[in-house]
Amino acid sequence: MWRNEAITLSWWRIEVAISGDRSGVDPGRLAVLSLDRGRRVGHLTLANMAGYMTVLPYRCYLLALLAIAGAVFTTPATAFVSRKGNQLLRDDGSVFLFNGFNAYWMMIEAATSPSPEASRVSTAFREAAAAGLSVCRTMAYKDGGEWALQQSPGVYNENVFKALDFVVSEAKNQGFHLILALVNNWKDLGGRAQYVQWARAAGANVSTDDDFYTNPIIKEYYKNNVQKVLTRVNTYTNVAYRDDPTIMAWELMNEPSCEVDVSGRTVTAWIQEMAAYTKSIDSKHLLGTGMVGFYGSSTPDKMQRYNPNAYQMGTDFITAHQVNEIDFTTIHVYPDAWLPQQSEENQKEFMRQYLWSHSDDSMKVLQKPMVLGEFGKNRMDPDFSEQLRNNYYTAVYDTVYRIASVSYSLAGGLFWQLFPEGMENYDDGFGIVLPQNPSVAAVVKKHSDKMRALAGRT
Repeated sequence: MWRNEAITLSWWRIEVAISGDRSGVDPGRLAVLSLDRGRRVGHLTLANMAGYMTVLPYRCYLLALLAIAGAVFTTPATAFVSRKGNQLLRDDGSVFLFNGFNAYWMMIEAATSPSPEASRVSTAFREAAAAGLSVCRTMAYKDGGEWALQQSPGVYNENVFKALDFVVSEAKNQGFHLILALVNNWKDLGGRAQYVQWARAAGANVSTDDDFYTNPIIKEYYKNNVQKVLTRVNTYTNVAYRDDPTIMAWELMNEPSCEVDVSGRTVTAWIQEMAAYTKSIDSKHLLGTGMVGFYGSSTPDKMQRYNPNAYQMGTDFITAHQVNEIDFTTIHVYPDAWLPQQSEENQKEFMRQYLWSHSDDSMKVLQKPMVLGEFGKNRMDPDFSEQLRNNYYTAVYDTVYRIASVSYSLAGGLFWQLFPEGMENYDDGFGIVLPQNPSVAAVVKKHSDKMRALAGRT
């Protein structure tokens, strides 16, 4: 006779259908109905266990199933990542080091699929976990246009918000932390240009996209959006975003820049105001700027030496990260795009110097940890090859590891970007499908293992 039994162990509830009496079960006659950790996260059926287990008391089978569950479902992230001095820490006080990836597309993919659960988000997390990756940077914004999260100031698409809920929930279930950016500097996905357009339509006197940083109407739009996202209660977990430790950090903007004030003062003033506002709503999470990391007027010597061709983005790495509410520094590095005429070796050397200079300033001047938010290799470059990409990833990872080994002040890096199969429409040339690219997957996995060992988590 079949009967249902359930046991709860270490937060897992396992429900099974069992054939047999309470003294034992028939081999091959046990099926898992569900594995739950607060909410249902999956199904697993064992078609035939004969030959693998003898007849034992049924709770022994449930214990065995718990072990199987541990192998199939990664333990969800349950503690906030914090900062002490120039290090990121776990809840037990141990250093937090990671290897990570970017996947800007997750919310949109979940929203445009027949259902979020049917999207490729879960596959991406599974493939990332197989490579030892543990942090995902993605976007908590889509301002205006098709499939917008924020359709107009203060007006949101609930279905898209539920898609973002799913991304956060799935990250939790598969054991990942998230870095979530709140707006884009660029016009992709709306960005600050959309905010300026909304303000202009409302009668504001704005002339350029750089008015985003100073116009009071636009700043109010931004603050309202921050409040809406941070206080959102996840429909999958019933936990407000600001209370969810799955989220490692917020970023105020993806790659801020300002053409009308190249000194960096305008962007720094905006960061100061918005960082204070964000922390007034959510003091539990880390907060970053999302900057590329170009130096500004406060360090003209470094601007000349480390900004590619002394280029200025209107940001100041030092002053922006001196803002008290900013918990860690961020940089992005793309030497092949910035210095396209340079040799591969010169580009790699630029990358090394860029990372070392910024990490040194983060550790000694700012006394904050650093995160390499983006790096990658574009296969659309004329001289691209798999070996060139592998060499570049290896060089970046070696530099990250060397810096992290000094004081743990460089917490980790995130490559741009990861895709599962069938995501070609989202690919900008930097995409990596790990199962289709075993050589670079091996490079990624090796670095993941090294960072885990460095953190003492072998």
